[in-house]
Amino acid sequence: MKNITAEQLEALEIMAEFNDRLLKNLPTLISELSGNRQPDTDQYQKNIVDAINWEISVASATLDVLNQDKVRVDKEDFNQKMLAFNAALSSKTDSEIASALKALVPYFEQLGVAAREVIK
Repeated sequence: MKNITAEQLEALEIMAEFNDRLLKNLPTLISELSGNRQPDTDQYQKNIVDAINWEISVASATLDVLNQDKVRVDKEDFNQKMLAFNAALSSKTDSEIASALKALVPYFEQLGVAAREVIK
């Protein structure tokens, strides 16, 4: 169990640093999808979606550590936001994707706070 916890803590440390970059990039993508589309918006969106998926995989693998002594990440609430995000992506409608991303920002902020709290 200690090895798993040590590995999970290491993953959380990496995710915390990565999370800062994601949070800095989300407003840019939201802006681009809200009417300020750029020539590279589709590639930028793909990169952000890849980053979101990576953070989700780390969060899923470390949820027991994140919520060890208290609930820091509400899995059910997050799952609902991700279902909405996936539906928006499937619609391929910029405004729907932007709206779903806006709803995810607080979750990723919370995830970053939770990760930092656990790794201290």
